[in-house]
Amino acid sequence: MNFLEVNNLKKIYTTRFGGNQVRALSNVSFSVEKGEFVAIMGESGSGKTTLLNIIASLDKPTSGEVKLSGENIVSISEKRISAFRRENLGFIFQDFNLLDNFSVKDNILLPLVLEGRKYDEMEKYIRPLAEKLAIDDILTKFPYEISGGQKQRTAAARALITAPKIILADEPTGALDSRSAEGILEILSDINKEGQTVLMVTHSLKAASNAGRVLFIKDGEVFHQIYKGNMTNRDMYQKISDTLTGLAAGGDKK
Repeated sequence: MNFLEVNNLKKIYTTRFGGNQVRALSNVSFSVEKGEFVAIMGESGSGKTTLLNIIASLDKPTSGEVKLSGENIVSISEKRISAFRRENLGFIFQDFNLLDNFSVKDNILLPLVLEGRKYDEMEKYIRPLAEKLAIDDILTKFPYEISGGQKQRTAAARALITAPKIILADEPTGALDSRSAEGILEILSDINKEGQTVLMVTHSLKAASNAGRVLFIKDGEVFHQIYKGNMTNRDMYQKISDTLTGLAAGGDKK
């Protein structure tokens, strides 16, 4: 059984005025094995963010299913969905989504606080994680006092603190300079090597070239995919570039 299964996913939005229908996802199916690092790419409006939001249980599909460890996320009740996200999913967003009135430490610990963990237990988790992400020296600072790269490392720590089944990253390097972006990509690659499953939406060829597999979304469907295999990051970058060029040129589905 696959770790994450997306089956025949469709999403149609009805506009507020005029009642026009917009098809965001047509018929998306793919699977992710435990421990994979998968990137999702596609032009703006291709449906990749909608897809990630549905997998994150932040949106509901018109039809289809998303199974994580055999459980259909789509059918989870509203009463239970928040707890399910905390227990199973880790989120890293482009705009960090940190609370400015919370310290770095409190931002990281927030998911554990919501779970009702004891303070002594939380302390055991945060110190080694903060050291691993090189933010142990800024735990008492606030988000407005630290750099973009440090904010994203804080967001990564918050995502990892609950030991989630899967990390969902939405343009994690989009708001960062090249040096900070490289640091986040190293973190994602390192945690993946340790067995963490990562699913990332990105426009960045460099970010995607770190993944073990890239899915390309076009017109609401999976158009093509590339497995990295033994390719170097540079070779993967070129392969991705060639595929995106084909997408833009309206190439045939592969």
